[in-house]
Amino acid sequence: MYHLLLILTFFIFAGAPLSAQERGLQPTDFYNEHTIQSVAMSPTGTLIAFTVMTINEEKNKRHREIWLQQLNDGQPIGEPFRFTDPTEESSNPRWSPDGKILSFTSKRGEDKNTTWFIRVSGPGGEAYHIDGVSGTPIWSPDGKWIAYTKRPDEQDQDGNPIEKEQREGWIAPDAISNTIDAKRFDGRVVTSIRYKRDGTLTFLAHKSVQNKLQLFVVPATGGEVRQVTDLLYDVNGPVWTQDGSALLFSGNELQDDEYNLEYTIDLYAVSRSGGAVRKLTGNPGNDRGPAISPKADKLAFLFTKQYASETDIMVVDIAPDGSFKGTPVNITTKWDKRVGGLTWTPNGNALRFATGVTGNSHLFEISASGGTVKQITKGDRTLRSISMTKDGQWMAYSLTDAVTPTELYLAKTDGSMEQRLTKFNDGWLAQIKRSPAERLTWKVDDGSEIEGWVIKPVGYDPNKKYPLILKIHGGPHGAYGNYYFRTFHVLSTSGFFVMYPNPRGSTGYGNKFTYATRGKWGEMDSEDYLKGVEATIKKYPAIDPDRVGVSGGSYGGFMSNWLTATTDRFSASVTSRSITNWESWYGVSDAQGLTEREFYGTPWAERETYRRLSPISYVENVTAPTLIIHSENDYRTPIADGEQWFIALMKRKIPVELVRYPRSSHGLSRTGEPWLLVDRLERLRTWFVHWLIEQQRPAAPIDGNS
Repeated sequence: MYHLLLILTFFIFAGAPLSAQERGLQPTDFYNEHTIQSVAMSPTGTLIAFTVMTINEEKNKRHREIWLQQLNDGQPIGEPFRFTDPTEESSNPRWSPDGKILSFTSKRGEDKNTTWFIRVSGPGGEAYHIDGVSGTPIWSPDGKWIAYTKRPDEQDQDGNPIEKEQREGWIAPDAISNTIDAKRFDGRVVTSIRYKRDGTLTFLAHKSVQNKLQLFVVPATGGEVRQVTDLLYDVNGPVWTQDGSALLFSGNELQDDEYNLEYTIDLYAVSRSGGAVRKLTGNPGNDRGPAISPKADKLAFLFTKQYASETDIMVVDIAPDGSFKGTPVNITTKWDKRVGGLTWTPNGNALRFATGVTGNSHLFEISASGGTVKQITKGDRTLRSISMTKDGQWMAYSLTDAVTPTELYLAKTDGSMEQRLTKFNDGWLAQIKRSPAERLTWKVDDGSEIEGWVIKPVGYDPNKKYPLILKIHGGPHGAYGNYYFRTFHVLSTSGFFVMYPNPRGSTGYGNKFTYATRGKWGEMDSEDYLKGVEATIKKYPAIDPDRVGVSGGSYGGFMSNWLTATTDRFSASVTSRSITNWESWYGVSDAQGLTEREFYGTPWAERETYRRLSPISYVENVTAPTLIIHSENDYRTPIADGEQWFIALMKRKIPVELVRYPRSSHGLSRTGEPWLLVDRLERLRTWFVHWLIEQQRPAAPIDGNS
């Protein structure tokens, strides 16, 4: 019997290396990773600022610094160099329109203002504040004004900030029940649906005491702060008009309506000096991401009519103050993939955006008048944080693929003359052997083609037999692809084939494909996974069909539970941040709207659907030894679901362990404490090694008839 794991240990015992010079990836190699974030090309193209994130194992934390790369006509000058103080945390670089000032975010000492500026046009100097700027700066095109959003401080009658009590909002202002001694009561009294959010270790204060994000404007040289909005909803994504006279932004007037499931985000405009806020859109749906053309004559924005609808690019003629001069036109009627944030080409003739398509993420372009979407960058890889020069000649971005963590790249904006600028990970990767990802496709009964990838074991010998792990992504509206997944390489090092597919429900294959599973979670996509496993076994005879494991997190955890409860295909499972019971999940998650939309209603309106699609309804069929990994502060898929699965399997005497991670939210495997993240990798690895390798016959030559 395998018992509940209550005490965590941080001493990680990784598998033995293959050799002194070359070995496979180990869980502790995470501490060596460098990640490129927040790439910002200067408007003139002479500098690239970017954030480098490293892992401080001793302090059990991530560390971020800003680095610079000098350029001359698209050619790097020397090596990239650290720009900010290595003893401080710095991130989020932003350039002034003339490229002479770089802003960044950094919490330093007791200073509450985390927005800093530094001049880069001359000899280095000290970072400084601009009087009145206390948020991420958004410069007007002429560089004379800075806008930013923040939650206004409450002030007394003399204009002095009022410090809120630590427990402000813990007791809902509209609560009917009372207490005898308010000073002694340190609990919460909740009267709103949105009282918790994943990633927040404490419960949220009542919505009525939370100030909304408002828009502020300050002269770029510093001075008097003007609050230009005073709204009952957050100001999001503000952009300046070209003449700097006004700002456009998106907002949701029904933001605090906890019962609203409709798409009700609109675009608004407000003068730089404040005054009345003008509503620019009003049709049903979400209007967001405004982008004003260089000639100030057109506005582009993203529009989604309702849940599960395609997101389209709308273009409309505008006046200098942002007012519409006609009806917005949909220019992506022939494009059924997702659309990212919009950027105009310098001549104003086209729009560019980045998005994921069939396992890759690239830059795309479409004429402002519509037509065919053109793919600019290509290859089996993922581009992120794309930033361009003002003249549109050069762009910088982070790039990763299936075997390489992110590095910084530079290219012409037509995708040509690509250069790699950093080599942060080359040193430690030189001794690491990684198997490449091999693409595989198969058909399901409705004719859909499913795409997946297979990584062979490190040291692969075609004359031996190996186990296979099916990895399932979250979402379900997410996607795997040509991106560096350390978990897959850790499993490959330990002697596993790893297969990771994009079944129906995944993004990147069209809107119809993405939402094909509505109301059929598990029931429809089971076919995609099972046929994918068989297609993998057929293509790779070295796979032992009797040693197949399954693993995933979030929706992938749900599917791991579902597949072990509804099929006998899998010999072991590792299920992370999973869902087992949709009825009880609905009452404790921070994301009830997900199943209300995907299952077409609430649990009491669609009771049969919620129960039919719950793995707990079939738990009596599970035979696979199961490792359950869950975070104690996961409010997206709360730990009660992991506990239900654990107790059910314990009662049925199925080998099971429950690993509970403290101080951790739904994002443990991506953003969790480094020690816990590495611990998770090792536990996942050793569970599969035990049940699919050590507990089975040793690797043997392949039968010629296999």
